Amino acid sequence: MPKLKSHSGTKKRFRVTKKKHVMHQTQGRRHLLIGMSSTRRRRFRKDNKLNKTQSKIIRTLIPYAS
Repeated sequence: MPKLKSHSGTKKRFRVTKKKHVMHQTQGRRHLLIGMSSTRRRRFRKDNKLNKTQSKIIRTLIPYAS
């Protein structure tokens, strides 16, 4: 059976942990940060987990991620 191709955009945006959780960066972190409070900006630093349904879809797009 031939190798599967990974989706390039997905590889750049998501990562899979050892326990198969799919992590992504918080949205709203690119610009207009001056108007936000420091607490809100600090919360944006953390990565978020996708829910079960979405993570299943993402894992099909990156088949060889742990």
